[in-house]
Amino acid sequence: MMVPDYAMIAEIMLFSFGFSDARVMSKKITTTFKLSSEQLSSQDHYDFGMRAVKTVISAAGNLKRANPDMDEELIVLQAIRDVNVPKFLQDDLKLFNGIVSDLFPHFKEEPIDYGDL
Repeated sequence: MMVPDYAMIAEIMLFSFGFSDARVMSKKITTTFKLSSEQLSSQDHYDFGMRAVKTVISAAGNLKRANPDMDEELIVLQAIRDVNVPKFLQDDLKLFNGIVSDLFPHFKEEPIDYGDL
C-alpha cells in the first residue's frame, strides 16, 4: 500500500487558493502535524492526518481571501493555530507552541482579536 504525499497534496491545494509560496507553506503544515503526532500525548480527539491538513488549508484559504495582502506565512500560522489550539490539552498546548515557534521563528504569538463573539 502506498502512503500519499501530504506535502504535495497540500502544495497543490495551497496553489489553488492563490498562495505563491505554496511549497514552503505545505512543508511547514505537514511538518507541524508530523511533529505534533510524535510529541503530543495520545488523545482520541487529536487528528494529525490528511483531514487535519485539509482543514488548515481551507482555513488558510479563507484567511487569504479575506486578507489578500497579508503575509502568507502569517496566514498559515494563524490557520494552524485557529484549527488546532482549541482541541489541545493544556500540557500539549505548551509543546505545540514550541513546535510552531520553531517552524515560524519570525513571528511572535500575539492574541488574535476575533471581535464580538
